[in-house]
Amino acid sequence: MKLSVNLNKIALLRNSRGHDNPSLVEYAQKCIDLGVDGLTLHPRPDHRHATSDDAINISKICKDRGIEFNLEGNPFSLPDGEFIGFHELCLRSTPDQITLVPDNNEQITSDHGWQPGFLDNELRDFINLVKGTKSRTSLFIDANTSSVKYASDIGFDRIEIYTGPFASYLSDEDFTNFNSCKSDIAKCISDAREFKLGINAGHDLNLDNLPHLIECGKVDEVSIGHAIITDALKFGFEDTIIKYIDSLRKK
Repeated sequence: MKLSVNLNKIALLRNSRGHDNPSLVEYAQKCIDLGVDGLTLHPRPDHRHATSDDAINISKICKDRGIEFNLEGNPFSLPDGEFIGFHELCLRSTPDQITLVPDNNEQITSDHGWQPGFLDNELRDFINLVKGTKSRTSLFIDANTSSVKYASDIGFDRIEIYTGPFASYLSDEDFTNFNSCKSDIAKCISDAREFKLGINAGHDLNLDNLPHLIECGKVDEVSIGHAIITDALKFGFEDTIIKYIDSLRKK
């Protein structure tokens, strides 16, 4: 299972003081030096953390260093002030992977997957618009069969399973719902394989719940940001990255 580190929280901390400290570029290079498989950014139109320039710069670093860059966002986010618009950002950064998420400015973080039936034709059109970038496309979904089939029908290369409820149930020791959620993820993985879709997972994944995710089946890549930064407060950044890499590569 590959690890893509989401650097949004580094950008958020940097923005809080208005200077380039901590440096997003420096931490991107640290992650790569430590052996991560990729880096992720999810710029919002309000540039609350990662900016349009960040995405373009980090993508270039990833290309220069030979690892993947994953750009996340709402495909229909239009230009707004310094935000150049998600479509334009895809064209300028040419990421290895574009992950489409149904978020909006009012959400603190992504909290659900794309719902089948929501702007279907527009979603197909967007995929056609970014084909020239040669980027792999992934759809952020809830863990259910209908969403997997939907992603396949629309023409995506991968799905990213929203693991927020999975993580929450385990944290709350709500094992009845946790086991049900775990079964849903396992079925989702199996279904995706049948549809010949790649499988990513993300949201609130951490050192405690990753072993349980691994038990659900073969996942190609996880994207982790918030937990890595909070764990870095306890273990230090470099040791934290190593812990996550070791956890994912045990099997």
